[in-house]
Amino acid sequence: MEQTSLKELILHTFKSILSEPEFKTWPNVGIAIQAYLKQSHSDLIELREWSVKRGTPVWIRLVKGAYWDFETVTANLNGWDQPVWQTKAQTDLNYEFLTSFLLRNNKHLRPAFGSHNVRSVAYAIAKAQILKIPDSNLEFQVLYGMGNTIGKSLAKLGYRVRVYTPFGELIPGMAYFVRRLLENTANDSFLKASVLNSQDEDFLLMKPIAIQSPTNQIETTSKNSNQTFYNEPLSDFTITKNRLEMAQIIKTLTALPTKTYLPIINGKETNTQSFIESINPSHKRHIVGKIGCASLADTNLAITSASKAFDSWKEEKASVRANLLRKVAQKLRDKKLEMASWQVIECGKGWREADADVCEAIDFCEYYASLAEIMAIPKIIQLAGETNQTFYQPRGVAVVISPWNFPLAILAGMSAAALATGNTLIMKPAEQSSVVAYHWMKLLLECGFPYSVVQFLPGIGEDIGPHLVSHPLTAIIAFTGSRKVGLEINQLASKTESGVKFVKKIIAEMGGKNCIIIDKDADMDEALTGVVSSAIDFQGQKCSACSRVLIPREMHDAFSKRLSEAIASKTVGPAEDPVNQIGPVIDEESRARIEKRIDESKQSAKLIYRADVSNLLNDGFYVGPAIFEDADPKSDLCQQEIFGPVIALIPYDTLEQAIAIANDSPYALTAGIYSRNPESIKLISRYIEAGNLYINRKITGAMVHRQPFGGYKLSGVGSKAGGTDYLLQFVLPRTITENTLRRGFAPGVPTRGFDLDIS
Repeated sequence: MEQTSLKELILHTFKSILSEPEFKTWPNVGIAIQAYLKQSHSDLIELREWSVKRGTPVWIRLVKGAYWDFETVTANLNGWDQPVWQTKAQTDLNYEFLTSFLLRNNKHLRPAFGSHNVRSVAYAIAKAQILKIPDSNLEFQVLYGMGNTIGKSLAKLGYRVRVYTPFGELIPGMAYFVRRLLENTANDSFLKASVLNSQDEDFLLMKPIAIQSPTNQIETTSKNSNQTFYNEPLSDFTITKNRLEMAQIIKTLTALPTKTYLPIINGKETNTQSFIESINPSHKRHIVGKIGCASLADTNLAITSASKAFDSWKEEKASVRANLLRKVAQKLRDKKLEMASWQVIECGKGWREADADVCEAIDFCEYYASLAEIMAIPKIIQLAGETNQTFYQPRGVAVVISPWNFPLAILAGMSAAALATGNTLIMKPAEQSSVVAYHWMKLLLECGFPYSVVQFLPGIGEDIGPHLVSHPLTAIIAFTGSRKVGLEINQLASKTESGVKFVKKIIAEMGGKNCIIIDKDADMDEALTGVVSSAIDFQGQKCSACSRVLIPREMHDAFSKRLSEAIASKTVGPAEDPVNQIGPVIDEESRARIEKRIDESKQSAKLIYRADVSNLLNDGFYVGPAIFEDADPKSDLCQQEIFGPVIALIPYDTLEQAIAIANDSPYALTAGIYSRNPESIKLISRYIEAGNLYINRKITGAMVHRQPFGGYKLSGVGSKAGGTDYLLQFVLPRTITENTLRRGFAPGVPTRGFDLDIS
């Protein structure tokens, strides 16, 4: 019960098991409730109603709460409302409030008060006496070695006292000991206060004073009022309401009849001659949508229309463009779970991954809207006799070619950047995620973007992609995808053939072969969790995913065993079922390619684990995660991107050797290190080649503004999506210098400098 994210699940399990006939009449069982949680009162009400229905009481161990820092930081990072009271006085008041509730309902909830605070204990005794509750209906609990005095005193008064102590292995137990030590030596700890004020009984028994009372709750949020940008909070699926709503939306969308999704040019859907099918990768017989493929004629019309619209769109005020994007962001919030559900269905994303994708799309809209408004303010340097003005102007028609793995976030990010800076937009989504892209296009139009400014061209990339890139009116190509295609785009766009009057701007993110280095003194539990999440979240189909793990040679065997066990504990299955932590890969082509790479890799490394997914292959495109050990750093397994759930373990002898192995890659996107040694962290930070380095955390899940994302070498061109400099890729800087010390003024013509009286 010590982790809020699991509280609801544990309560459900507790009630379910104890409602079974075998245990329904068993009274000698209890559960902890923490007074520092704002929901503790409603939890007790729920338990009381259940206990009445059950017909047999249970014990409630009422404690203050032990993980305040963890809960506060976690809520702050996720943008959630704080689940815990923010002051010790509020928690103490709530403890007394809950004490009263338990005593009044002691026939159904048997109270066990776990506290070393004399005031809290005295309040429970006094309240019990007022309510004439038998001493046998409650007990007190103290920690061995910390509550000896109060425990003995309570026992002398005739109360039942339970002395509890941690039991188990020494090393894990040290964390418990240190936490208790920190708690009880804190400035607001009762034990510390009782030592410092041992002669002042009135002080120790003083009623807690708190501005915010548990009986008059005011929601507190995690946002810092000094910030101007907040990351969109992730949906908390530990809350029943959110789970039920998501499940229902997925069910509803899945049951819809297959629809045809056509190109949208100048606001109108355009009929096509050819079509492709978007297939649910979890259930390959389920056709999510029939996609109309844009032709070369459609492409020419879209580019021509966008080019004509550019002259008026670039003159639109930055605030107007920004506010349109803010409307889109709000629309995404309103339809957040629906947009996430489409990704679960069309791309095989798990719930949390899909939800995070929508949150990132919202962030891009909000962030780029604000940045564009700031960029629109000219930079003026004025001297006596001279005025200098530097400003940005949009480039022209922007072609956005987006991938399927982040079907909304990346498409929205590149689109929002182009539109915010005054460029017109043509979107070419990946074939596998065209339904998600279609819904994004409809949002742009619904929120007021002019029909001629945004064009939607789904279809086969090989058919229309080269034409979009080479067209003389295309000014920007923003691409995210494979290295092969990215380099082809770069080469094609560099040709200035007849009719091209400018150098085209290429913004390309092209993948990675990312590593996590584990130092010899790393926290193995944290490292294991980070590697597993970085490697198999969304089946490793992220350009930032971890595919190489560098381990000290003496730790290699132990870590490989633990990693295999950890991956084996993950459930593989359809993405719409949240019980599955690993879903399908995107399509049959990807599945076959990954399987081929796994077979080839057996020549250069030892395959130590492979999940069996044979029972799922008739239903969808599944690949069982694979782990290789003693991998050759020079092999294709460790050099070439696989884009699937495949992990290579590489032993190393020194940290310098690990850095050399990590850098011996054509990519430089993300990397991570797990270490508790400041010198090791400093060394890695200085010499590792990666656009994003993560220390003691997973290497995926970059957030707009907080972790601007992008790499170099053959991972990309060095621009950082979600960062302050990203919009600079979409504009041209201009400077105008004017001499304001003029002679021979023309009558009636206003001047911009100082009028000098020389009469």
